[in-house]
Amino acid sequence: MNRKLFSSGSTFEESIGYSRAVVDGRSIFVSGTTGYDYNNMTISDDIVEQTEQCMKNIVEALSKAGASLEDTVRVLYIVPEATDFEKCWPVLRKYFGNIRPAATMISAGLANRQMKIEIEVTALKRV
Repeated sequence: MNRKLFSSGSTFEESIGYSRAVVDGRSIFVSGTTGYDYNNMTISDDIVEQTEQCMKNIVEALSKAGASLEDTVRVLYIVPEATDFEKCWPVLRKYFGNIRPAATMISAGLANRQMKIEIEVTALKRV
C-alpha cells in the first residue's frame, strides 16, 4: 500500500509542513492534535472542552484515513500543566474506556499558551 497523507485543513499543517494523519500499510499515525475547532479556528479556554474537541478532531482524522477510534493502539497525551490532566479523565474515559490503548502522558510546553492539551494516536487498520 502506498503512503497516504490526510489534512484537517488547519493552517498549521501548511505553515509547519506536516499532515494531520499518515497511513502507511496498516499503520495510521495521527499527529499531535489540539483542541482547535478547525471549522472556525477557535479554541476554548477550558482544558475539558479542548480535550473533547481534540477527540472529535482525532475521530475525524481516523475516519478520513479509513479507520475508527476502536483501531487505536497507542495514545500520547501532552499537557503543559500536569496537575490539569485529571480534569480530562472523564472525556478520555468516554472515548477510550472500552478501547484501552497503551498510553503515556507527559508535561511539556505546547506551541502557544492557548493550548492546554495535545493528543497523538497511533492506530492499526484491521485485516
